[in-house]
Amino acid sequence: MGELLQEIQLYWSGRAEGYSKVNQEELQGEQKDKWLSVLREKFPHRRPEELRVLDIGTGPGFFAVILAEQGFQVTAVDYTQEMLQQAKRNAGIYAGAIDWYQMDAQNLEFASEQFDVVVSRNLTWNLESPERAYREWHRVLKKDGIMLNFDANWYGHLFDSQLRDAYEEDRRQVENLDLEDHYTCTDTEWMEALARKMPLSPVTRPAWDYQILKETGFSRIQVEENVGERVWSLTERMNYASTPMFCVAAYR
Repeated sequence: MGELLQEIQLYWSGRAEGYSKVNQEELQGEQKDKWLSVLREKFPHRRPEELRVLDIGTGPGFFAVILAEQGFQVTAVDYTQEMLQQAKRNAGIYAGAIDWYQMDAQNLEFASEQFDVVVSRNLTWNLESPERAYREWHRVLKKDGIMLNFDANWYGHLFDSQLRDAYEEDRRQVENLDLEDHYTCTDTEWMEALARKMPLSPVTRPAWDYQILKETGFSRIQVEENVGERVWSLTERMNYASTPMFCVAAYR
């Protein structure tokens, strides 16, 4: 394990319980149905039991759980054992219906062309080798399969003064509205130190993703610049007003 990957694992191991509480709120709130609607509109139009879905970087299991509940064949992977433990707890009666693996998103241990859909959320920004990850995700997809990646320029404000001003305004708005601040409630200093080491933090996305996915060999790529408007709660929209979540859909 490389030094950076080890540091990433250590950070998220410590965040597992707190992050799981966020997922539990999502599972019990309005986001669950909103996310399901967005996912299903982009999935191949076949019965859930006919589709094999790989949730990469499952964290505390939000995607894995809501998809297993709908009858999809779900496999979920995460690099952090503590996250997988939280995910299994959150899955409840569906835990046995999901195949769980501790695995590196950049070096998947699956044979090629195994899955109809690959989904991921809030992961690629946090990868040491995102280009390699995209190649791996392409490899494990069946022909005509689809990859859905939901992410954002979470730490672009560390490298751009205008983004920094917008980020600080978001913090003020969240405080004025008496909402939970999703940035400052974490170990901000450690997280920002990690983010400065990530290759995608200073990059303009999703333009970067589009180009890399095209070079990787995906046949068709669609970008939704602000999918967060459709799936986020009010608290999330206020926290990330200057950091819209995008969706990249890439077809093999």
